[in-house]
Amino acid sequence: MTDPLCVEYAKRDITVDNGGALRFLVAEPSRFAIAMLTCHYYQKDHWSIQATTGATPWVTWDGQYWWDKSAQHAGARLTNFRINGQSAGIGDVVAVLEASHPDIAEVLRDYGKSAGETGLTVDLPYDLRCSLTG
Repeated sequence: MTDPLCVEYAKRDITVDNGGALRFLVAEPSRFAIAMLTCHYYQKDHWSIQATTGATPWVTWDGQYWWDKSAQHAGARLTNFRINGQSAGIGDVVAVLEASHPDIAEVLRDYGKSAGETGLTVDLPYDLRCSLTG
């Protein structure tokens, strides 16, 4: 396995009718286990969760997730986040609050600026194994 590990997944077939949800549930633990072994990780994925193939998705988004355990940081960024076809990210909340509550909008802008966008970064605990790899 390489470190950094960089992967991209198309998770567009998470459906109830054709087994897509079951395939996802079976595959995800192994993907997660492999990722946890790395000190430096980047994942890009594309999600769509719906009842049946071709139906309006209940939820969709494009995600980017990363960590650098040696620097003790991790983050996530979701774009194109939609619920039943409607944009639903922190960026949407910022747009609504901008005129009436600019101070709150300014704080939230760190977590998403555009419609359908949400993100954050967090600190990670010290990992001796990763501090040795730099």
